[in-house]
Amino acid sequence: MTNKMTNNTIKSVLKEAQEKLITVSDSPALDTEILLSHCLEKNRTYLHTWPEHIVEAEPLACFQSFLEKRLTDYPIAYLIGTKPFWSLDLIVTPDVLIPRPETELLVETALDKIRQIKHPKILDLGTGSGAIALALASERPDATIIATDVSTEALQIAKKNADKYQLSGIVEFIKSDWFSQIIDRDFDLIVSNPPYIAPNDPHLTQSIRYEPQQALIADSITSGNGMKDIQTIISQSQNYLKENSYLMIEHGYQQGSATQLLFKTHCYSNNQIIKDISGNDRLSIVQK
Repeated sequence: MTNKMTNNTIKSVLKEAQEKLITVSDSPALDTEILLSHCLEKNRTYLHTWPEHIVEAEPLACFQSFLEKRLTDYPIAYLIGTKPFWSLDLIVTPDVLIPRPETELLVETALDKIRQIKHPKILDLGTGSGAIALALASERPDATIIATDVSTEALQIAKKNADKYQLSGIVEFIKSDWFSQIIDRDFDLIVSNPPYIAPNDPHLTQSIRYEPQQALIADSITSGNGMKDIQTIISQSQNYLKENSYLMIEHGYQQGSATQLLFKTHCYSNNQIIKDISGNDRLSIVQK
């Protein structure tokens, strides 16, 4: 950075960085603490316990490099290389979508629906970092889970996360464009957090512009409403589900009604929409 820190205590480094980030981030204090903790290889409690400690040259250079990128709205998860999700701390890179807290709603709901099923068979479509599949595997070690992605790079990250938590024996990763490479047709549950952002969505100018576009953007067959992949999953899932089993799809907050209409068109039953913590339509569930 062109402007070096003027005082190198933890307290002053954080204060100066927070002042720079205030116009970029909604949480400048949290951002700077996460980044400095990572560079110091300490937890955030350490920063508050020892505010007058001097930040040495090497971790300071690390922090300044991170701060410079963060000032461009570059995601913190990509800077430090991990993102907490469920009970896991997942490896993430720009090859995978950053797991969102909203997606934990899908995991929570899925676990509830399969609670009474012994040895459930689950398909996770578009697994990315492996977040959903591995969260389910961590709670249901008796499950058999297949997780797919069309991206070779994403699958490599997902496999690293599975190895990190010794879940490789539960989750099988397959390169597949949705159902193209799926042979089994007897799943108890299909889950997906597919691309659902329209190509002209204004949010694409924000920090998500750094994330893999193929994991975010879904053009529509007829219009740019982000429903193309949701439509594909709904139309094909009937062929891969047991009777009375579940399909769960995370979608955009304005796509609940359109998703429900697709369910009805393809003759599913027990349609349900679940709202996220912000009160937005976020998860649609249906039974075959």
